[in-house]
Amino acid sequence: MPQTDFSSDLQAIGSIDAVPVILSMVKHITGMRFAAVARVTESKWIACAVDDSIDFGLLPGGELVLESTICHEIRQHHQPVIFGHASQHPLFSTHHTPKTYGLESYISIPIIKADGEFFGTLCAIDSVPANLDDPAIEKTLTLFAQLIAMSLDTQGHLHATKTALADANEMGRLREQFIAVLGHDLRTPLSAIRMSADLLESKVEDKRSRTLLSAIRTSSVRMGVLIENILDFARGRLGSGIPVQRKLVDDLQQTLRQTLEEIQVAYPQAKFIDSLEVPAGVYCDPLRISQLLSNLLGNAVTHGSTAEPIVLKAFAEGDEMVISLTNQGAPIPPALMPLLFEPFSRSEAGQRHEGLGLGLYIAGQIANAHNGTLSVTSDRETGTCFVARFPARFKWV
Repeated sequence: MPQTDFSSDLQAIGSIDAVPVILSMVKHITGMRFAAVARVTESKWIACAVDDSIDFGLLPGGELVLESTICHEIRQHHQPVIFGHASQHPLFSTHHTPKTYGLESYISIPIIKADGEFFGTLCAIDSVPANLDDPAIEKTLTLFAQLIAMSLDTQGHLHATKTALADANEMGRLREQFIAVLGHDLRTPLSAIRMSADLLESKVEDKRSRTLLSAIRTSSVRMGVLIENILDFARGRLGSGIPVQRKLVDDLQQTLRQTLEEIQVAYPQAKFIDSLEVPAGVYCDPLRISQLLSNLLGNAVTHGSTAEPIVLKAFAEGDEMVISLTNQGAPIPPALMPLLFEPFSRSEAGQRHEGLGLGLYIAGQIANAHNGTLSVTSDRETGTCFVARFPARFKWV
C-alpha cells in the first residue's frame, strides 16, 4: 500500500544534525546551487531537506511528480545518475526531466538502508553546467548517502529499543498489578472462610458439625498453600524470581517444628517421625524455608503411603544446612523424574493426583534462591527422599 503520510520521514531526516552540513558540502564539492534529500516511494517524491540557492521553490515537505524525476528510475536500478551538461549529453539531452525543470547539471545518489530498503536519494541540481567528471565527487556523495542511511538505521534501532523498553516497563507494571490483585482477591475470601470457621467452632458442640468445620479448616489450609504457590509462581515466572530475605535466625528449629505441627493438624491420618537438630545462627529466610518444608511435607502426605511414617530430619553438615524428608510408597516413575521440579509437570507424565504441581517447583526455587539445591532419590527399597541443602553461617551456642 503506498505511503500517504511522510511526516515521520521528514522528522527522521530533520533530526539528523549532519544533514544541513552534508547538503552544504554537496553544493561546495559539486559547484551546484541546489541540494536535497528526497524520500522516494513507488508513487511519491517528497523533499525532506533542502539547501536552495537558485530559488527552485521546493521546501521540506514539498512534492514533485514522481514520473517527472530521474529518481523514479534510480529507485528501480539503485544506481547513481550523474551528468554535468545535459544539453550535450547523448542520453539526457532528450530526457524529459532536464527539459521539464530546465536542468543542465544533475547528480543523484541512492540512499539504501541496511536491510536493503530504498529510502530515497541525495541529489543536487543546477540550471548551469557543472564539472562532475572527477570520480572523487561520486565517491564522496556516496559516502554522504551512506552516512544518512546509517543515521536512519540508528534512529530505527533506537526507536525500537525505546518502544521495547516502554513495553517492558508497562508489562512490568501490569505484572506487579496482577500479582497484587491476585493476592488480594484470593486471600480476602479465604480469610473470611477461616474466621467464619473459627467463630462457628466456638459455638457448636455436636460431633457432625465440628467434623464439618474441621474439614473446612483443613481445606482452607490447603487453599492457602495453593494461593501462596500460585503467587510465587507468578512472581517467579512473570517477575525476577521468588524473593528471599536472608538473615541470621536463631529459632529456625522452632519454625520447622511449627510447620510440621501445622501439617500434622491438617493431615491427622499421616504419621511423622522427626529429628530436628538445627543450630542457632542459620543465615536464611525462615518464612521461605518453612514454605519449602511445608511443600515437601504436603507432597509426601499426598503421594506417600499412609501405612508408613514420613521421616523428617534437619541438621547442619559442614557449612551447609540440610533438610531431608523420606516417605514410603510407590517410587516416582522414571518419566516424571526429569520433570519433577518443573511447574504443571504431573499431567505431562500422566499423573492424576490433585493439585497444580507447583509445590516442588517452588520448593526448588526457594532452595535456588538460597544458593542451594533440592534433589530427590526414589526406589522401592529405601522410599522417596527429598534433600534440600543450602550454605549457611552458623553461630554455635
